Amino acid sequence: MGDDAQSIYSFRGATIQNILNFQNDYPDLRTFKLEQNYRSTKHIVSAANKIIASNTAQLKKEIWTDNVEGEKITILKTVSDSDEGKQIAHRIYDLKAQKQVSNNDIAILYRTNAQSRSFEEQLRKLNIPYIIYGGLSFYQRKEVKDLVAYLKLTLNPFEEESLRRIINYPGRGIGDTSLNRAFLAAKESDKRLWEILENIGSVDGLQQRAKDAIGEFVVMMKTFMAMAKEKNAYDLAVHIAKTTGILRELYNDKSVEGISRYENIQQLLNGIKEFTEEDVVEENEEGNIDRSLGAYLQNITLLTDTDKNDERADSVKMMSIHAAKGLEFKYVFVVGLEEGLFPSTMSLYDREGLEEERRLFYVAVTRAEIEVVISYALSRYKFGTLNYCEASRFIDELPQEVLNYIGKDTGNNVDVDFDDHVKSSFGGWNKSALRNPQNTQQRKPSPASMENFVADDYNKMEEGMKVLHQLFGNGTIKKIEGSGDKKMATIQFQEGDKRLMLKFAKLKIES
Repeated sequence: MGDDAQSIYSFRGATIQNILNFQNDYPDLRTFKLEQNYRSTKHIVSAANKIIASNTAQLKKEIWTDNVEGEKITILKTVSDSDEGKQIAHRIYDLKAQKQVSNNDIAILYRTNAQSRSFEEQLRKLNIPYIIYGGLSFYQRKEVKDLVAYLKLTLNPFEEESLRRIINYPGRGIGDTSLNRAFLAAKESDKRLWEILENIGSVDGLQQRAKDAIGEFVVMMKTFMAMAKEKNAYDLAVHIAKTTGILRELYNDKSVEGISRYENIQQLLNGIKEFTEEDVVEENEEGNIDRSLGAYLQNITLLTDTDKNDERADSVKMMSIHAAKGLEFKYVFVVGLEEGLFPSTMSLYDREGLEEERRLFYVAVTRAEIEVVISYALSRYKFGTLNYCEASRFIDELPQEVLNYIGKDTGNNVDVDFDDHVKSSFGGWNKSALRNPQNTQQRKPSPASMENFVADDYNKMEEGMKVLHQLFGNGTIKKIEGSGDKKMATIQFQEGDKRLMLKFAKLKIES
């Protein structure tokens, strides 16, 4: 027994062809299609059928249900990923207050684990209990705790828990024997560990190589401490992540787990960037807006406390869509439906990859019994830059008659004041462009322009050139920075500016 529409584990070596070719491999088999859905409403089943119908690699079937028609699927447009977290948290709060919905009946599903941060922060603010199903809370993940430990130690070198955690991470040649001697020296002299490290040359029994490594660590930390007086939280955090080697070590790990850890660090840095850019950061005693590292760490104090991850407790369930397979909830929020996120960037130009992403979306929607909310953000921070986002093509593929748009400036469906959201969230952005993003179909180049598409040599690209991109359409190169294979181009497309690395952008020069 198997369902080709829920084949979502190719990254583990699974292949949908095992199901599709089963009848060819065993010609005498009899096929029984289990097409009745006992879980979901008619609107959800209709949406699921339309989603999977866009795939070519499938065993055709039509799912049906005797359940009620139910509520329409909500498409929620938000200004940013932090606004997405806020709106989802408030909708959950309203569900609980107005319909007396149990926390256990609610799930937030995302494409990547790193997305959990903004939802965790907003749920905490509303005192809504949650658990990360099959994983750890964002601020309890090792790589996040490692970088936060460096940040804490920068402000307070006597923070011994943080010091012990990162003194040899990433590895800098300070072995356990050397560390134990330093700990013992601190205990015997009744001094703090940092004081011993500052004077490591006077500690007996250590090899010179270990003393040199510890001395370099102390100098590095003192440099961070000095910079903390000048730099804002984000600039300092990025410098620390790069200088310590954390970013490099995680970036070089190309395993599935390594990529996830790297995404988590980027998401942590994105959160710090949001903190330094927000207009609502509290003022300090001098009446100035405090965007320092100290203010940031104070802001996340509660979030970094140890979580009680009791799956039996009445809590909102948060998880990746892969982890949600086989589960069901009355109310499901499928978040981050944006091109490059869901479907992921790696699948955009690969049919098989894109079809697996679509099956993943099918799995997400069919987890719901009563209601589905699908959300996307108009912007997200990435590598410290606020990037404009576009709604996922999967939203366009849904049957429009079962959808209810919230935050879309058409008809009477608007119940979000986007003018206020944009004013509070953006400075010099083109606000009218944000309120009226181009339709997915309008922004794509015509089929004729894609005939025989061959990307040109990126070394031939110059400022002012007209170019064609397979996803974003026609554009003009406004600026080129860097050299060689590190060239970055700022390109003006119909939907707005995008900053792309020319080596990977696959652009065609338009004559």
